[in-house]
Amino acid sequence: MSLLLGGALTWVLVRDLEFQRLQDELDREVITKAVQVKHQECFTRPAVVSQPGATTCRLDSAVDYQDRLTSIVVPTLSGNSRLLLLDPQRRVLFDSGGTDTFASVIPLTNSKRVANVGEARTMLGGQAYFLAATPIVATRSPIHAGYVVLAQPQSAVATSVATDLAGRLLEAGGAALVVAMLLILLVSRSLTGPLTQLAGAAEDIAGGNYSRRVGIRGHDEIGMLGAAFDRMAEAVERARKTQRDFLANVSHELKTPLTSLIGFSQALVDGSLLSESDRARAATIVHEESERVLRMAQELLDLARVEAGSISMHITAVDLGAQLQQELEIVRPRALRRQLELDLRVPQDITPVAADPERLHQIIDNLLDNAVKYAAEGTTIRISVVSNISGLEVIAANTIGAHKPDPQKMFDRFYRADPSRSAAAGGVGLGLSISRELALAMKGRMWADYDADGVLRLHLLLPAAARPAVEPLTALSKPA
Repeated sequence: MSLLLGGALTWVLVRDLEFQRLQDELDREVITKAVQVKHQECFTRPAVVSQPGATTCRLDSAVDYQDRLTSIVVPTLSGNSRLLLLDPQRRVLFDSGGTDTFASVIPLTNSKRVANVGEARTMLGGQAYFLAATPIVATRSPIHAGYVVLAQPQSAVATSVATDLAGRLLEAGGAALVVAMLLILLVSRSLTGPLTQLAGAAEDIAGGNYSRRVGIRGHDEIGMLGAAFDRMAEAVERARKTQRDFLANVSHELKTPLTSLIGFSQALVDGSLLSESDRARAATIVHEESERVLRMAQELLDLARVEAGSISMHITAVDLGAQLQQELEIVRPRALRRQLELDLRVPQDITPVAADPERLHQIIDNLLDNAVKYAAEGTTIRISVVSNISGLEVIAANTIGAHKPDPQKMFDRFYRADPSRSAAAGGVGLGLSISRELALAMKGRMWADYDADGVLRLHLLLPAAARPAVEPLTALSKPA
């Protein structure tokens, strides 16, 4: 289609150039023909002219004049050209091509390239012609002609252009077609190659080969698609690894309590525990391990619900200072057993936070429980509240023991700073993961870092609750 359009436009442009060339040639040639026409006006010319003037030329008769034009001037015309004579009103008086144009008026416009020449494009005998005209003295013409006109058919030029241009267009079109086919082949290979590679990599990932990468880079669409595919593959591989680690951790965490449950329950069933104290101890262990399994199952269920967005939230204004004071009284007995001091600092004028009271209790309980479990024994845990433009920020800071946790991994599932610590003593490592997801669900966030002194800080940021609109006071009217 592009080749056809290009060829058609080229033909039109070349044809217009040829038309202009023809008009220019006619403009120049008509001046020469006008001289020849004027030479045929006189019947006789004396050999010696004593007094130049009107007596130097005797005008011929109209019939002889036209015959002499037909026999002398017209044969000198090239191709299908026609000679016309017009009266001063531009009506046809003589036409070498026939008599069907007599008395018809031909409009003329001045030429922009040749002086004293007029131009026209008109129909003569049902065919389009280019015309060039130059004026002559009507009183010197036997038929009183005011213009000499030279006409050339348009079809001859168009046919000549088409004949000359057709071969060249065919040659150029053939060459362009070959080049286009080569370019299409190169472009198709540059497109289909990466797409085939992407399709193969997608099949590998669907088959379980999550480490497959395509390595396609570039600033074009294919390069951006390749980079996006590799990022997707990395995300899928990380998600798959997280899933495997999660299943492995769940299996490991369940194995210990289930083993204890099976062992002690079997001992109770087969009667191998003879004393009453041994049976009471076994029953106590079975009860505690059952609670551990139930607590783990509940935490896993909460984590799944939060990540799926199916957990219900009842956001309301909560007094953060009172909530923290209540949570400290709950964890204080555990802190005293490890000789830990709790220091709470809350400003007097803090605004309430927008949170779910039950979920906020769960978050703060996990935050303080983590500080009590992992703070160095005999130290102080400092809890403070800071107000900023994003809301209210709770900071729990404590010095750490022998095992320094990684603040980037503390919110990962089943993470423990001390891998050897038992689940009974340190939990299963899901509390902070659940707390972070709950904070996000309440449009807040949680993170951890170290200060300049190496003190571990856990941050909880929650949005401030919207202040209730104050209704305007109505003026009291005085009694009359």
